[in-house]
Amino acid sequence: MVVRSAGILLYRRGADVLEVWIAHMGGPFWARKQTQSWSVPKGEHLPDEEPLVAARREFTEEIGTPPPAVDYFELGVFRQPSGKIITVFAAESDFQPERIVSNTFPLEWPKGSGTIKDFPEVDDARWVTEAEARGKLVKGQLPVLDALREHVELP
Repeated sequence: MVVRSAGILLYRRGADVLEVWIAHMGGPFWARKQTQSWSVPKGEHLPDEEPLVAARREFTEEIGTPPPAVDYFELGVFRQPSGKIITVFAAESDFQPERIVSNTFPLEWPKGSGTIKDFPEVDDARWVTEAEARGKLVKGQLPVLDALREHVELP
């Protein structure tokens, strides 16, 4: 069975730069990594769930604030190296949450210790330039930036 996810990519335009809102993955595996360790806020959904509904829910869970009430468009459907399919919705916004408060997941850490700890799904999220995002995002999500570039004109 194919795993499906849905996410939201917010963007904003400066005088000559495109910025995107991305999130750093939480947990011990990603803790000290900055390159290829960020993601579009997203999460899994059931096949019968509307992807935009799932994307909004997952954004809220990972960021701790609902996504802005703006018009979203489907940016595309992207197959990840793992085989997961991600439907990404995009919108222009100057989203400025007061803080990031992600939901958590349990994990045995250190591995083999028998100790279960809770870790945030996201431990940071922020605006970065498109160029920065190309170094931060996991490789499988780089086509999301390419698709955004096709839809957004800069002055």
